Amino acid sequence: MSEKTRLGLEILGAATVLGVSGDLLLRATPWGLNALLCTAGLVAAAAYIVHRHGIAVSADALWLAVAILLLASNFTARDSMALRALDSIGLAILCCLACLSLRGVAIRGLHAWEYVQAGLAAAVGACVGAFALVGRDVRWEELPSGGALRHLRAVGAGTLLALPLLLVFGGLFASADAVFGNVLAGAFDIDFGAVASHTFLIACGTTLAGGVLWSALLRAVAQPTGGPGRGFSLGIVPVGTALGLLDALFLLFVVIQLRYFFGGTDLIQRTTGLTYAEYARRGFFELVAASALVLPILLAADWAVRNEPPQQRRSFRSLAGLLILLLAVVMASALERMRLYVDQFGLSEVRLYATAFMVYVAGIVGWFGWTVLRGQRRRFAFGALVQGFAVLAGLHVLNPDAFIVRTNLGRPPHDRPFDAKYAASLSADAVPVLLAAVPRLGGAEQCRLSARLLARWARGDDDWRNWNLARRRARQAVQGRQADLQAVACKESDR
Repeated sequence: MSEKTRLGLEILGAATVLGVSGDLLLRATPWGLNALLCTAGLVAAAAYIVHRHGIAVSADALWLAVAILLLASNFTARDSMALRALDSIGLAILCCLACLSLRGVAIRGLHAWEYVQAGLAAAVGACVGAFALVGRDVRWEELPSGGALRHLRAVGAGTLLALPLLLVFGGLFASADAVFGNVLAGAFDIDFGAVASHTFLIACGTTLAGGVLWSALLRAVAQPTGGPGRGFSLGIVPVGTALGLLDALFLLFVVIQLRYFFGGTDLIQRTTGLTYAEYARRGFFELVAASALVLPILLAADWAVRNEPPQQRRSFRSLAGLLILLLAVVMASALERMRLYVDQFGLSEVRLYATAFMVYVAGIVGWFGWTVLRGQRRRFAFGALVQGFAVLAGLHVLNPDAFIVRTNLGRPPHDRPFDAKYAASLSADAVPVLLAAVPRLGGAEQCRLSARLLARWARGDDDWRNWNLARRRARQAVQGRQADLQAVACKESDR
């Protein structure tokens, strides 16, 4: 048996085990411990195969494995649905990087488009890799045909021959004897819907795990091509003209912002007929979108003039640097709008995560100026990835749902009453703060919040598979104060 066939068979075996484990574990939702266990299983399978076959990997493989496990452990710590979604995206990105690392490619110093290519290749490999593994990479004719395997095939053939006979004689005996018929009916009382569901999930899990392992360990390493359009260069004139016009538009907006947004409430009300908070509310998300669009434009412009002479490159850097400075003012305006927005209307998940995204955009735009505009293009993409995971880690430390509740409780009640209905809809992460706030609330909000906390957290518990620390603590805290909450809780019709 060739080494490639042996490796392919081990990948198939590991993928089958992971598929069955995923079906058993991941059915319990929302995910918690089960997500960590499945991720750890995938990492362990890859590590075992790499060690067993002596596969040469890059130096990044170890810290990537640790980062994947740390990120997966967040499923057992926080309960926020938004954080779980971001963690899932982060795991997908890290798995794509791990596929590169396990094939011996150093992930530092790659261009942004190479990360995109790696992500697309890993996604395609995860979907179709198992089929390539079964149909091409494993040479089935190399498997031994004698011994126990030959006897096993013979037993299988005999079973297939006997099956129609068993059906005929079993049906006759069941008709002849009611007791025998009842025994057969009990023995074959099968929930075919459940069988189909388990079979489908196991097949999907096995295919996905096999595709990921194939993409990381068996797929041929693509040779670097130098990026798309290697010899193409657009030139400084069209690029400089486009950037100059964009600079002019941003400058016009900044001048207007300095006059109106930072000019006081009276000027805005006279000009627009809006209050300061309404003016802020209407513009924040548009400014977030505008800020996010600038970076791909600058990256494309840098690529378009990468082969130009140094003098023209300096002209591009001047125009790009001016745009970054103007963008900084736009971002400051957006963050000030959000501050006013929150003061007037309170904090929510959308507003908090949009602000976090703005902070991330600000960080990578600054990193673009520090690396790409200084001729260090290869440092940019990896640094941008690291900043993304740093922002995600900061969100976990912040505990968004608890922070939202604390922020809204800290606002003066006469500006806007505390929204107990929205606060109670947040995840278990917010429950300790909400319980501490119950005695401070007014009668109506107090009874609504108490009733909703009791309805969500007073009964039941997680299955061990989806155990989560935040949900466990929330249930224990609510159950410990159940009598106090029941004393002030509203009836269902009053909520």
